[in-house]
Amino acid sequence: MTQTHLMPTYAPPRLTFVRGEGSYLWDDNGRRYLDFLSGLAVTSLGHAHPAVAEAVCQASRTLLHTSNLFGTQPGEEVAATLDRLLGGAGKVFFANSGAEANECAIKLARKWGGHGRYVVVSAYGSFHGRTLATLHATGQPAKHEAFQPLPDGFHHVAWQDMAALEKAVTPEVAAVLLEPLQGEGGVWPAGEQYFQAVRRLCNERQVLFMVDEVQTGLGRTGRWWGFQHYGVRPDVVTIAKALGNGVPIGACWARSEVAAAFAPGDHASTFGGQPLAASAARATLGVMEQQNVPHLAEQRGNYLGKRLAALDGVASVRGLGLLLGAELAQGGAGEVATRCLQNGLVLNAVTTTALRLEPSLLVTEAEIDEAVEILAHVLEGT
Repeated sequence: MTQTHLMPTYAPPRLTFVRGEGSYLWDDNGRRYLDFLSGLAVTSLGHAHPAVAEAVCQASRTLLHTSNLFGTQPGEEVAATLDRLLGGAGKVFFANSGAEANECAIKLARKWGGHGRYVVVSAYGSFHGRTLATLHATGQPAKHEAFQPLPDGFHHVAWQDMAALEKAVTPEVAAVLLEPLQGEGGVWPAGEQYFQAVRRLCNERQVLFMVDEVQTGLGRTGRWWGFQHYGVRPDVVTIAKALGNGVPIGACWARSEVAAAFAPGDHASTFGGQPLAASAARATLGVMEQQNVPHLAEQRGNYLGKRLAALDGVASVRGLGLLLGAELAQGGAGEVATRCLQNGLVLNAVTTTALRLEPSLLVTEAEIDEAVEILAHVLEGT
């Protein structure tokens, strides 16, 4: 497909997918591929899940949009479910993406902090979005340079470096924003000791602890939320990707007393939580709870991790649940990912030496075996 009418913000596509079902995709030549990327952790129930498809069809025939000047049933139900899954006593704002969810969190932190407390501290290697504010929150300076000057109020510290964080949390800081596992940064879990120390520091300095669960949330790591591995409770949580199983929707949850900093007119989104997207999210959450996807992710993730670790050419495997990074002994992850695609397996190189695998949370052991066999074949040929 020639992208003659699209801005060059992505590399030219290697192929064009026209259909998906479960863990599989088909291109415009009819060739089948096993999807172990899930649209970057989005299609966590697999492609074209019947419950989500039916919900979208029904919503399209019933009510597509009203604006947030009015309430809708699916939006309220999804907000209630998210609040319950996060432990209750919170409020939800709906957006259309993870970046927008993080924008909401950043604005909320500034409003909560008040004048003079506006800085958000995040980690190098993080990824929080592509808007100007979330780009600056993202701890990847190389991505900043083309867009300078970026909005003020963002500081970065080394990942898992508590001494650096303690130094960075000055009186101007309103919040600390971290991922429980750095996905784009190379699939690196934060660890219990680190997150608990961050929680203590935020309590001591009276700043918000905001956790970006855009990629890790909703069962992906083997728990409903990545932070649950570490025995902490954040003040603010951002959610997106898997929430609509492919239909764009994001959410920002905050403890009620923090959410109360917002007043009518402080923040808004025309399409945020509109009935079609909320209906998809309601159906997605229903299947996730019915199937107990955190348990499935833990089980299948253990199986996939063991199979990967046994491969010649894989030096180590890291991650949580079904968000795994395979470190290659000889590097060249980009070339390996390209050759996997040529052999019918979709994954990606998250660093120059590591592959990222995040299949559907409903993936079967037989599908895992198929994926590992393709990867083994590719590694044997390198």
